[in-house]
Formats: sequence, structure tokens, C-alpha cells
Amino acid sequence: MVSAQISSSSSEHDGINETQVVLNVYDLTPVNSYTYWFGFGIFHSGIEVHGKEYGFGAHDFPVSGVFEVEPRSCPGFIYRASILLGRINMPPSEFRTFIECSASEYHGDTYNLISKNCNHFTDDIAWRLTGKHIPGWVNRLARLGALCGCLLPESLQATTVKQLPEYHDCTEEDGSESLSTATPRESTEMDDNDQEKLLVTSSAGTGEVAFVREATK
Repeated sequence: MVSAQISSSSSEHDGINETQVVLNVYDLTPVNSYTYWFGFGIFHSGIEVHGKEYGFGAHDFPVSGVFEVEPRSCPGFIYRASILLGRINMPPSEFRTFIECSASEYHGDTYNLISKNCNHFTDDIAWRLTGKHIPGWVNRLARLGALCGCLLPESLQATTVKQLPEYHDCTEEDGSESLSTATPRESTEMDDNDQEKLLVTSSAGTGEVAFVREATK
């Protein structure tokens, strides 16, 4: 289990490396506009640190499913709200090492709507960074589903993945490497019993999605 190490250097005192930890929440369906007020809905969330937003999505490969986008612009979702979780003192390079190590625990082929979804990821990262959990309503559907699978519509419990991402290496401006999605291709064969997989691709919207390369062991 990777845990965040908060920087204790002299820069901690002058605030150079201080950054907010923000939870950005998105609607997966317009129905949330009605159910939100009852504390219920289907949401995606990303964690924003040092000017980038990090989320977790599914693909069919045993490599990182952690991706980064511009804050509040995750393609394919409807932005709802931002929630300040706290502040940390951590240099961007140190945070990059932290998120790459965390990515090794979140492979795209391990995504599960009930037990390991995007909101589980943001809750885990938020806890490691700030010692705080994300609001309970963000992932309430998954908790209900874990207690009683029949509460979830069949279409949400099991479906077919229709697109797979193709990857190519890219280099960030700071020299760090990430995995970027190219144009998706049609899947030729899938098991109808596959778990729901929330596949985030660059073609899903105007935002650019780059998958974070996990730290080498």
C-alpha cells in the first residue's frame, strides 16, 4: 500500500509546494439532476492536485488505468461540482512519484463497478494525501450494490465493452512519461459476463486523456 509522504523541506514553510486537493464530481446521467437531492446518483469523480485531475478508468490490459486530464473537463461526463478536501505541501515531482506508484495498484483490467471503481480510487488517494474520505453520496450506489446486487439494474452490473484503447508513449513537458490513448478500435469478441467497465478515451469528448505510467518495480 502506497502512502503519501508529505514534504518537510524548507519550502513547506514558504508555500511554494503547497497545493489544494480537490474532488471534482461528474454526472454519468442527466437523471442525477433529480436523484441528487435525495443523496443518490451515478457519479464519476477525479482528484485534482497541482493543476491536473486524476481518475481511474477501465481497459482490458494489466497496466495502469489511472489517467490525467485538465481539471473539470473529463470527456464523456457532465461536470457537477468541486469539493475542497484539504491542502498539502508536496513538490510536483514528489506527487508524480506518488501517483505513479499508486497507478500500479489500479490496472485497467481490475476495474469493477461495485468493488473498485473511479470513486474508490479518488477516496483512496484523498485518504492517503489528506487523511479525509470523499463524501459518502459520491459512491453510495456502489456501496448499495455491494450489499445487494439486485438493487442495481442489470445493465449496470454486467455489460459488454465495445471499445478498446490503443496506446503509444508520450513525454510530458517536465520529462515524465505517460500513456496516451489513440483512436479506439472495435472489439472483435467479448464475454457477455464482463463487468461494467467505464472506458475513458480521448474520443469521448474534447479533453485530452493521458494514462499515467505506473512506477517500475
